Amino acid sequence: MRKIIIIVLSVILLAGSVFLAMFLIKNKKKPKQNTDKIVKTVFTEIVSNKNIPLVISTNGNLIAKNRIEIFAEVQGVLENTSKEFKQGTSYNKGETIIKINSDEFYANLQAQKSNLFNVITAIMPDIRLDYPNEYTKWQSYLQSFDTNKSILKLPETNSDKEKFFISGRGITTAYYNVKNLEVKLNKYNIRAPFRGIITESLVNKGTLIRQGQKLGEFIDPSVYEVAVSIKSEFRDLLKIGKDVKLHNLENSKTWIGKVIRINGKVDTQTQTIKAFIQVSGKNLKEGQYLSIELQAKAEENAFEVSRNLLVDNSKLYIIKDSILDLVNVNTVFENQNTVVVKGLKDGTVLLSKPVPGSHKGMLVKISTENKKQ
Repeated sequence: MRKIIIIVLSVILLAGSVFLAMFLIKNKKKPKQNTDKIVKTVFTEIVSNKNIPLVISTNGNLIAKNRIEIFAEVQGVLENTSKEFKQGTSYNKGETIIKINSDEFYANLQAQKSNLFNVITAIMPDIRLDYPNEYTKWQSYLQSFDTNKSILKLPETNSDKEKFFISGRGITTAYYNVKNLEVKLNKYNIRAPFRGIITESLVNKGTLIRQGQKLGEFIDPSVYEVAVSIKSEFRDLLKIGKDVKLHNLENSKTWIGKVIRINGKVDTQTQTIKAFIQVSGKNLKEGQYLSIELQAKAEENAFEVSRNLLVDNSKLYIIKDSILDLVNVNTVFENQNTVVVKGLKDGTVLLSKPVPGSHKGMLVKISTENKKQ
């Protein structure tokens, strides 16, 4: 009996505990969660439409306007000159750049000169007998003949009979053989056609030079050209003589150049026209990469904004009563980092910096340190 009473009390106690727990859970008041709505702070600018000059930006590498690739037209061993044929060596106009040993060739030239002198000497008795009036001029020619100097032009013939006589004795052929060798002898010494500097050297002293071999490159470092490709839609803006602004990549130095040539053909693949700009000045080097700004027309009643503000290439965020809104704009010109747009009203509050997660209807707060990007 006692055991039964204990079991009944235990069941009653357990049931009471369950009901009490259910009652407490049901009547428990959940604390209200206070969530503050996040409002992002944004930077803005006020739209003020004006005339904006359109500047076509492009880039290119400098190439010396006056440049030559040096090739050998004769064969021989490279000799020393007053300066070493090395990169960076400068030469004045007319100064010897390359000297190739010509001893063997020079000896052959002297032999040909001697042969010419001999054949003229051999006909002198015949000239005295058959052409007495022409003897004096041929005698004067022989007296002035110097094998160490460039040969003089043959005396003029005064009749066909004399001309045929001179030609038949091989004098004319011998004369032009000598002139040909004299011209070729000059090719053993390559002289600077203008004041410049060696930018490439492919041979050293003692090297055996072969005919047709490339020896190096020589440029004038005072005047350069840069070729740029401009969209064909701006071809009417290109004019020979137009000033162009050029600057280095760091934008720390600026030069003014001029358009000197414009290609008359549009590239079929890129639909661009190539223009050539001449520039000179200090701190310019062959192969240097420059940015070019070509002044185009001015767009009236327009506004310039950063490219990264455009949405779908045709919309911009504005702010009305602390709410973001999207408006359509007309893009009239694109630069590398900015775009020129039309369709915004003066006084419109425009978002000046992108906001992550921005959307139409988003609540925002204008920064107290608001400034234009």
